[in-house]
Amino acid sequence: MRLFSCLLLFVGLAVVSPSTAADKTISFSRYIKPILAGKCYACHGPDEAERKGEFRLDVREVALEKHVFKPGNSKESELILRVTSTDPEMKMPPATSKKPALTEQEIELIRKWIDQGAEYDQHWSYLKPLRAPLPPVKDAGWPAGDIDRFVLASIEEAGLRPSPEGDKRTLLRRLSFDLTGLPPTPQQLADFEADKSPQAYEKVVDRLLAQPQYGERMAMYWLDVVRYADTAGYHSDNHRDIASFRDYVIGAFNQNKPFDLFTQEQLAGDLMVNATTEQRIASGYNKLLQTTEEGGAQPKEYAAKYAADRVRNTSVIWLAGTMGCCECHNHKFDPYTQKDFYSFAAFFADVSEKAVGRQDQTKIPTLEQEQRIAAIDVELAAWKGKRNTQTPELDAALAKWEAAAQEELAKNVSAWTPIKPEAAESQGGSKLETKDDLSVISTGANPAQDMYTVTLSTDQERLTGIRLEALTDETFGNKSLSRGNGNFVLTGFEVQAASLGGDVMPVKLSAAEADFSQATYPVANAIDDKANTGWAVSGHEKAANHIAVFTFAAPISGGPGTKIIVKMQHQSQFAQHNIGRFRLALTTADKPSLSETGLPADIVEIVKADAAGRNDAQKQKLAAYYRGIAPELADARGQVVKLEAEKKSIVDTAPQTLVSMAAAPRTMRILPRGNWLDDSGQEVFPAVPEFLTSVVAVPSDPAAPSGRAANARLTRLDFARWVTSRDNPLTARVFVNRLWKLTFGRGLSRSLEDFGTQGEYPTHPELLDWLAVDFMESGWDVKRLVKLMVMSKTYRQSSLVSPELKENDPLNNYFARQDRFRLDAELVRDNALALSGLLTRKIGGPSVKPYQPAGYWQYLNFPTREWMNDHGDDLYRRGLYTYWQRTFLNPSLLAFDAPSREECTVNRPRSNTPQQALVLLNDPTYVEAARALAVRIVKDGGGDSGKRLEFAFREVLTRSPRESEVKVLVPLYEKHLQQYKADAASADKLLAVGESKPPADLDKAELAAWTSIARVLLNLHETITRN
Repeated sequence: MRLFSCLLLFVGLAVVSPSTAADKTISFSRYIKPILAGKCYACHGPDEAERKGEFRLDVREVALEKHVFKPGNSKESELILRVTSTDPEMKMPPATSKKPALTEQEIELIRKWIDQGAEYDQHWSYLKPLRAPLPPVKDAGWPAGDIDRFVLASIEEAGLRPSPEGDKRTLLRRLSFDLTGLPPTPQQLADFEADKSPQAYEKVVDRLLAQPQYGERMAMYWLDVVRYADTAGYHSDNHRDIASFRDYVIGAFNQNKPFDLFTQEQLAGDLMVNATTEQRIASGYNKLLQTTEEGGAQPKEYAAKYAADRVRNTSVIWLAGTMGCCECHNHKFDPYTQKDFYSFAAFFADVSEKAVGRQDQTKIPTLEQEQRIAAIDVELAAWKGKRNTQTPELDAALAKWEAAAQEELAKNVSAWTPIKPEAAESQGGSKLETKDDLSVISTGANPAQDMYTVTLSTDQERLTGIRLEALTDETFGNKSLSRGNGNFVLTGFEVQAASLGGDVMPVKLSAAEADFSQATYPVANAIDDKANTGWAVSGHEKAANHIAVFTFAAPISGGPGTKIIVKMQHQSQFAQHNIGRFRLALTTADKPSLSETGLPADIVEIVKADAAGRNDAQKQKLAAYYRGIAPELADARGQVVKLEAEKKSIVDTAPQTLVSMAAAPRTMRILPRGNWLDDSGQEVFPAVPEFLTSVVAVPSDPAAPSGRAANARLTRLDFARWVTSRDNPLTARVFVNRLWKLTFGRGLSRSLEDFGTQGEYPTHPELLDWLAVDFMESGWDVKRLVKLMVMSKTYRQSSLVSPELKENDPLNNYFARQDRFRLDAELVRDNALALSGLLTRKIGGPSVKPYQPAGYWQYLNFPTREWMNDHGDDLYRRGLYTYWQRTFLNPSLLAFDAPSREECTVNRPRSNTPQQALVLLNDPTYVEAARALAVRIVKDGGGDSGKRLEFAFREVLTRSPRESEVKVLVPLYEKHLQQYKADAASADKLLAVGESKPPADLDKAELAAWTSIARVLLNLHETITRN
């Protein structure tokens, strides 16, 4: 066999010329190391624990010392003698290793390498990428750019030819799916075909890159990588709000955020100087891992799991490194050590989180909400300035008010008027009786929960608040406040009012104040409209009366015949925690307070004091108090209350998400054998893998205080800057390789997740390095890189496989043609919805729940849940926005290989199964899409079957039907038309699928028959394939 063949086999299908391979120096890292790593390193590699024979093959000096190789003389090299031996005692690898013997081609390659001197070189991906000179090519007219020079050079060396350029239809569909994930329209194709200018193709590229759907398409890939999901995973897999992160990713790609900044914001956005809202949202990346809420889980165990998860994910995303293999021991094939693993994890030890339990979420206003809050703050500052400014006019009014207050205090008149209830009822069945002191006591039945409704009648005018006194009684438990254990939980306090002959209207309560509240049970809970909170006073521990005052947001006009209705809710989970005895009172004081006088105690003290003897602090306090009740400032106070209420409402309704918040770093130790129970390991601190530090230097933090010590603990921000430093040999290569995969169907290195020894060597290493350097020098410009790839002649080639390429390059290693592949799961859905006209193109927002089989969630527990479909436009959002339940992913997406995102996925598998056809035929999404497409066919396609079929094909496939297709589909339509005419119930059943409804004026049998044709078209291989 020719040497070219064995080179191709051994080194991950690297491109080597058959005419020059024999004359080239055999690279250890490119050709020999993969053989040794696959068949020898398990016993003679980096892992000390598994090493046998006290020698290793991954270090040249050790191998030479042990006489494994004799440079320049393969015949006397022990390795060759061992791998060619027929003696079972001598043969390597031994049969007990379960490793296959080296092939003749492998042995010959190693023999030649030894004869050339057995030189080692550093692994390709750990060397700093360099911009190689453009290779010479014979067909100088073919390349459209530098990418094509590299690709054509390898094609010509192999004695092959590039494929012809695809036709405009193919190119437009390819670009549309690759850049936006959506199909082109017939009009877009017509415009492209009509444009005869040399810039026609580039115009299409620029148009698609500028569309917001580009960001959605790119986000799909990134969300797989960072394992984005709407649920926390593990056994309960409960909901969490994280959609803001998804929207950040979409926006970052649409804004063409530099990839280095994109990376830094995710790893350490919260640590950036004056971190923006967007950067804080981006830092949610560190919270995307699975977390447990299981009650019996061990916090220490899960802290270790989270640390390991972050190392695995981060190293794969940016380094294409399999550092996860080092959790228990040194890597068996790559230079990563166990110390590297835990030092890497230490970067994330500052991320504040619960090892067990629901993770804390943070409210993050939207851009529109932020803008409104900023405007409110400006208005508030102005109104507060007016409210807080003392003027001569206010001084005069204060003097009059003070005189009146002194007169009232001298009369010793209470500001509160207890009211005898006109009626008092219990919803739970207890009996409410009014006593002589106007209090109400509960007797008889003592229900677990209860609601009291008390009606008061008053003639008072301008009522401003109501007071609730919770009173002890000798007959209650602990002689305290309830007939249960003595304590109560008031979960709701509502007030309604009705003037004489008027309607009953709700009264908004703006504030609540109490003389005492139990920890975590403040009185404000009584007016928060939440049944699971409430006001409590530790009545089970101490018997004492307590008072709560509720202020009306606006005074009630009152007057003769006014009715005040009070509802007191006791809906706590704690049984029989109902107030046992209480009294209600009303006030007309400007500022309702706990004081009997209606004035705070400190203000009473000041008012009673001689004016001449007051100090400056007392004068300022009195003036400030009066400004809070002065009629002259009522408008200013009202505006402040209104604006603060609006601001609170905005904050309360703002989306919440997971963000990183730095805390004191947790101690990180090497866990012997990965055992989280073993604390004997060495303590480690944040550091990058040791073998990379000789290539790159960890940068200092230019934003840090000037006094930061040179040996200060490194942070996530240091790490993020190292990851995207120009000296890091991996990040740019890794991203370029994955972007190449998105546009060409496979990477320049097929192993997208592993750039180590076990990964595949790039087919075009010089091209990969050239693109990596160009990407960094462009300022990490992602759109520029995408455009560079799709503008190339290499990208524009036909995907048809010629007999020559089928024989000589079946795997398309030379990229002498384009690739064809099925659309990803979300895009299969998007394509159908777009063709049907149902697709909602809204960008961002909460995740949505399209159709899903009933009962699919029946095994979700803690708690049990039921999938409830969304309605309206949310049923027709892009697949990117589908609710991502990790353990029970939407089955339609699952059928087309969407990942659960429990772990990082950089390369989705593509299967071909019968279930996929069943989904396209029977899933309500696709049945409804077919019917909606049929409506378009009938309404817009013309008057006969031929024209309608032509319309359908142009809409779905942007081409005319072939004669063979017409011969199949027209009879099929006519057959189904007759069937549905004869069976109207079946037609009705088909047309009823989905929430959208067809126009009532269309013939049902005809529409049902065209729905059948649409279902066929949506199920075609061509429809869901990118060519």
